[in-house]
Amino acid sequence: MKGNDKVLENLQMLLNGELAARDQYFAHSRMYKDWGLNKLYERLNHEMEEETEHADAIMERMLFLEAKPDVNSQAKASVGNDVVGMLKNDLTTEYEVAANLKAVIAICEEEGDYDTREILVKQLDDTEMDHAYWLEKQLGLIEKIGLQNYIQSQMGDGDPN
Repeated sequence: MKGNDKVLENLQMLLNGELAARDQYFAHSRMYKDWGLNKLYERLNHEMEEETEHADAIMERMLFLEAKPDVNSQAKASVGNDVVGMLKNDLTTEYEVAANLKAVIAICEEEGDYDTREILVKQLDDTEMDHAYWLEKQLGLIEKIGLQNYIQSQMGDGDPN
């Protein structure tokens, strides 16, 4: 089924963002693991897997619509250097993804592609209600209990391996 060019162009833009988010979460999760912050490692590893699922759903839709996804044009990941910077970068990424999803959902509505819209609405819910909300809570906890207490709380019960 041949897809709408405007929808496909914007699906490619979303795919570029999801791949960058996946790589950013991948890097951050491994950094947390190296630092012994096992709870953060586990959560960010989970987020990386969900971003991969988002990218997969977009790629599958693009292929169904007879387009060839370009995985070589992904956006740049924003890898941080410390816990606060990493959480802030991740939250900024989630806000950008949410804004892009909303814009493409509107395009899908304009172009009458309600099946693609449905896929993106599910991703928007996951982005806003799970990813961004969790990151906002972590930054709020750091403000409430202090960075050192927060870091200590993220150590967990030993090596995740």
